[in-house]
Amino acid sequence: MEPTADELAGVVDLFGALTRDELIEALSELAFKRGEDVDDPAGAIDDAVAAYHLAVVERDGETLLAAGPAAFPELPDGATDLPHIMDVPERSIDRERLAAAVEERFREESLVAVRSDNEAFVERLLDVSYELEVWGPIDVTAARERLADAAGE
Repeated sequence: MEPTADELAGVVDLFGALTRDELIEALSELAFKRGEDVDDPAGAIDDAVAAYHLAVVERDGETLLAAGPAAFPELPDGATDLPHIMDVPERSIDRERLAAAVEERFREESLVAVRSDNEAFVERLLDVSYELEVWGPIDVTAARERLADAAGE
């Protein structure tokens, strides 16, 4: 089983948010139901976070994953059974707090991208910048302008 980033976002969205270990457990449960193995769940999660399909936020001493600004959450087959299988509370995440965490990460990454002279990194973040403002109360105009300048736009 190789979940897509949108499927990962769908699973965390089903619960509101999950810890990394809970998401890995959910993927293991889905794979078991299908009679399959999960191919590198940690790597899939890392990739989804890097692509802004999953957002990371701290709450009550826990690091939680929530659906991010680039995600179009989609439930993989069998996922609707997960709340009945797993002993995980449904969580609600304060959208402003989540947006602030994503905005901070984006601003830091955009500075690194501009300094790195990595055209693909700059272009990826430039694309994400448009998703951010639609997704939450975020204004990344200045960072987008720096990225656009670095991309030669």
